[in-house]
Amino acid sequence: MDLQGEIKWIETALRESKDPTFVEAVKKMIQSMRKVKESLSSEQLREDALMAEAEEDIKEGRVYSIEEAHKIVDSWDL
Repeated sequence: MDLQGEIKWIETALRESKDPTFVEAVKKMIQSMRKVKESLSSEQLREDALMAEAEEDIKEGRVYSIEEAHKIVDSWDL
């Protein structure tokens, strides 16, 4: 079955349902999926900003070699 067919099937099942618990469960599932999508979108924006910052640091020469990074980390009191 194609996507439009699946959607029609779901719509029919919801229209025919007399069970408020079933309808509420479907509603909550959709709301949950939307929250996940929003969360992923905001996480992607944050990651994009971090990548842009990193690219700017590289362009401006604000980088360390692996050896320098190891020395910095070794100097930390953990």
